[in-house]
Amino acid sequence: MSAGITRLAPSPTGSLHIGNARTFVINYLLARRNGWRVLMRAEDLDGPRIKKGATEQMLETLRWLGLQWDGPVVVQSTRSDAYKQALSRLIAQGAAYPCTCSRKDIELAASAPHEGDGAKAYPGTCRGRFDSAEQAAESGGRPAAWRLRVPDEPVTVVDSFCGERTFNLARDGGDFVIVGSNLQAAYQLAVVVDDAASGVDAIVRGDDLLESAARQIVLRRMLHLAPEPEYWHLPLVVGPSGLRLAKRHGDTRLCYYRSRGTTRLRVLGLIGAMSGMWGGKLRSADMDELLDAFDPQNIPRTPVVFSARHNAFLLGR
Repeated sequence: MSAGITRLAPSPTGSLHIGNARTFVINYLLARRNGWRVLMRAEDLDGPRIKKGATEQMLETLRWLGLQWDGPVVVQSTRSDAYKQALSRLIAQGAAYPCTCSRKDIELAASAPHEGDGAKAYPGTCRGRFDSAEQAAESGGRPAAWRLRVPDEPVTVVDSFCGERTFNLARDGGDFVIVGSNLQAAYQLAVVVDDAASGVDAIVRGDDLLESAARQIVLRRMLHLAPEPEYWHLPLVVGPSGLRLAKRHGDTRLCYYRSRGTTRLRVLGLIGAMSGMWGGKLRSADMDELLDAFDPQNIPRTPVVFSARHNAFLLGR
């Protein structure tokens, strides 16, 4: 497949950390290497987790890193009409149904799911139970959410970095929420609709979202949105515990390092070393040096551990 458009799609639920930055920079380097256009999308549908001013701060941080994008920023919270139209199409073909299951389950579905979150397969409690959203709301005493009927069959994700991965969505999570009870599109639906509308055909992100790719492939097919994009799912940056970077590993936010005097050149140099450049040697570098040294074949195939040595380098110790 000849890919020509990619997107950087951060969620303004908090400050970007080193792991986020590495994924975005690799996405940017792949784009520049392959001549892709780069779009920017703010995925700000995660309800109460979106902090005031977080989108502006996030975009400023990405500019500080040296990332550039083509055209205006797409903000998901402004695109509710497009998501409603997609939902109507799915309802009309019998692919979506109203659900009155737990509010906690529905709220969790609004965010991007990740491997290892421990979510159990939805048992299909509301599948075929209601004739309409109104009937479901009356029965549950609150507005209904909408779930997608997933097929009980293999779905293969052909990934340009980690090869083919096959999932059975009926067993790996079951029917998933595409619109919450607040009528706000959930992550999977919004991403599919926005990628198709923007012509995105190259998606680069962490490999904790491989299963999400299978869900999005199914959604695209049900909505007759073709062609399917080319995927690049990259191993994450993890802490010494082997888990995704989080507060338990100390403060790895870019804003923290910037407040301590860390330069963009140090951050980019660390990202380069974590991405297979210079034999892993820690050194400062600018974006042009990363572009010169970047080779996708050298990106580590396993998670990269953010260590005390890396932290010390960023702090100039």
